[in-house]
Amino acid sequence: MSDKHTPASTGFSHEKVETNNFLMIVLILLVIAIGGAVEIVPLFFQRSTTQPLPGVVPYTALQLAGRDVYLREGCYNCHSQMIRPFRAETLRYGHYSVAGEFIYDHPFQWGSKRTGPDLHRVGGKYSDEWHRVHLLNPRDVVPESNMPAYVWLDTAQVDAAGMAPRMKALRSVGVPYTDAEIAKAAADVKGKTEMDALVAYLQGMGRALK
Repeated sequence: MSDKHTPASTGFSHEKVETNNFLMIVLILLVIAIGGAVEIVPLFFQRSTTQPLPGVVPYTALQLAGRDVYLREGCYNCHSQMIRPFRAETLRYGHYSVAGEFIYDHPFQWGSKRTGPDLHRVGGKYSDEWHRVHLLNPRDVVPESNMPAYVWLDTAQVDAAGMAPRMKALRSVGVPYTDAEIAKAAADVKGKTEMDALVAYLQGMGRALK
């Protein structure tokens, strides 16, 4: 007589899951959804991830225009804006990044590719003139740089008329711009170049946390 026995069949078995592609896909998506919810939902109730750090304020109209230039020119493709909590990172770039610094970033620019250095703590590290020279011809200040020049920024004018609508759109997602700030946005950037705006954005980066 054989000792082997056939396991009792059940209505839901591994065999059914592993041989049914549609069922496998549904169950995988269900597991991902539950795991994602467990990871993400609590963050919406943690003050450290939903409240700005002291000193973190919405971008000025000029800084916001500079951020638009930064995105348009694809600067995020080579520069990250998130310092990881590792000694090698903090020694080179400064204090590691924390969630409260990015409350008003829509979208955030954390990134992961570093052809160039991380820029999260670049604000105040160099003078305005250094940034201008660097953007006009990077090799004048960093001889080994492979960054392209952005000479057109020095003559292109900021779109003053477009600033108020941008700020209104950001207010709709939680950035606390006042009516007065929105009303004077066009005047704040009138006559400014895209170079002025980008430098203003870079100089304001990561200065709230020392």
